[in-house]
Amino acid sequence: QVHLVESGGGLVQAGGSLRLSCAASGRTESVGDMAWYRQAPGKEREFVAAIRWTGGTTRYADSAKDRFTISRDNAKSTVYLQMNNLKPEDTAMYYCRSLVRETFYWGQGTQVTVSS
Repeated sequence: QVHLVESGGGLVQAGGSLRLSCAASGRTESVGDMAWYRQAPGKEREFVAAIRWTGGTTRYADSAKDRFTISRDNAKSTVYLQMNNLKPEDTAMYYCRSLVRETFYWGQGTQVTVSS
């Protein structure tokens, strides 16, 4: 089992930046990839970005390309999401997700609010 704790959310003005962190604990040696998702009020949860734990291959949603960067620190079992040039439409609860073999684990989320 893997336990995930997100942090770094907050209130920021449009055009600002935030860096989210997701610290993993437990069976982290078995993590295949980690990802960020977000869910705005009244909307479905959507994919933002993912990174392979070994090799560091990344992929992004179109909405995140050129503004967001996902990275990881294997030694700290932590994944980051650097978000730049934030827009009001980025306002959402951001969740960290890990894939361990065929099981998904989710964190509790961190709120990001972007004011116009």
